[in-house]
Amino acid sequence: MSTSSIVIIIVNIFITVILAVGLTPVFVWWERRISAFMQDRSGPNRCHIGPFRLGGVIQSFADMLKLIFKEDFTASHIKYKFFFTIAPVIVFFCSFLTFAVIPFADVLVIDGKENIMQAIPNQLGIMWFLAFAGLSVYGIILGGYSSGSKYGLLGSIRASAQVISYEAAMGLAIISMIISYGSIHLTDIVNAQAGTYFGVVPMWGIFIQPLAAIIFIVCSFAETNRAPFDLAEGESELVAGYHTEYSAMKFGLFQVGEYAAMSASSALIVTLFFGGYQIPWLDTQAIQSNIIYVISAIVIILPIKIYFFIRWMKKNNRAIGANKSREKETKVLTAVFSSIAVFIMIVLIAFLITGLGTNGVNIATAVIQVGTFLIKFFMMAFVYIWVRWTVLRFRYDQLQMLGWKVLIPLALLNIVITAIFVVVRGS
Repeated sequence: MSTSSIVIIIVNIFITVILAVGLTPVFVWWERRISAFMQDRSGPNRCHIGPFRLGGVIQSFADMLKLIFKEDFTASHIKYKFFFTIAPVIVFFCSFLTFAVIPFADVLVIDGKENIMQAIPNQLGIMWFLAFAGLSVYGIILGGYSSGSKYGLLGSIRASAQVISYEAAMGLAIISMIISYGSIHLTDIVNAQAGTYFGVVPMWGIFIQPLAAIIFIVCSFAETNRAPFDLAEGESELVAGYHTEYSAMKFGLFQVGEYAAMSASSALIVTLFFGGYQIPWLDTQAIQSNIIYVISAIVIILPIKIYFFIRWMKKNNRAIGANKSREKETKVLTAVFSSIAVFIMIVLIAFLITGLGTNGVNIATAVIQVGTFLIKFFMMAFVYIWVRWTVLRFRYDQLQMLGWKVLIPLALLNIVITAIFVVVRGS
């Protein structure tokens, strides 16, 4: 294996770890700030290290440290301590591994050798996601059952019933996508979304299969146990459901697993229905052919974005009374972000002057596509948070009715319509 291939594998694994697990404190902070904005309050903004508050994100790291050093208490009435201990580990690893097959960019060719931009390149594609998404519920069931608590047991029963009903509809929605694209490999599916309809509308899955997209997104909310489908841990009914008896990092693993599942679902939704790493109207070949113009556009747009971001930061970090720490933080962060922007612009301009070469063009294209994927990924994660703090929790009977009587029949109907269309078009 060449050095370039090893470097690419390490980069893919690093991106996967950061997006699936490393962003958990940031997502916790982001969720708190968005919910505070919707409820017309400030949210976490007091915790700091010296003059640095970073908009309140320090609070999330403080909470993480609290969980690490907190006493790991196991109640005496818990009989199955092995299952009680391993349950959050199962949830965490299954949620984390679902991210492993997400392609961040098109196949990267270095010195004539193709490198797949996934953490774990394999032939299973979408089936890998379904397998580990289905296995994660076993951790929830074990956690609730082994807790010896009626609330935990009820939470695990609800989770098992929920995952059966919604995974069936999710699988049927994916069948429609497989029929449309003719492949289970996620890179092939993303590349099939590179074209346009009538030269204007991108050939994204959301436009090819709008019904399947709605069904899949709804089922993804249920799969991740997030509101409005968080019946397994409904505070108003079950205290905390399946993780009522957990504390310290056992509880922390459940929380990290939930955000890892949200990250994996967001990435898969983007990959299947929003073009993945594809830029609208610019496929991989178009980017490579016009790389000079693309880089020039980035050089022009980047300082404008940084300027408006710094203005927003200064507006929200004004000094309060005699406390000047916010202004100090703003000055430091302004210098940091400005330096990063200048460095990136210098590198890009140097590439334009000296030329990239074949490998350089391919690498630059991959970097642009990874950036495109990340923008879409964070937008979808925002939708998850937005829905959680907007839509009320479903009643348990309403949740089951929606799964069995609405989503599954619609998914079956969509498969029939898709199959008929594919056969007629093929003939």
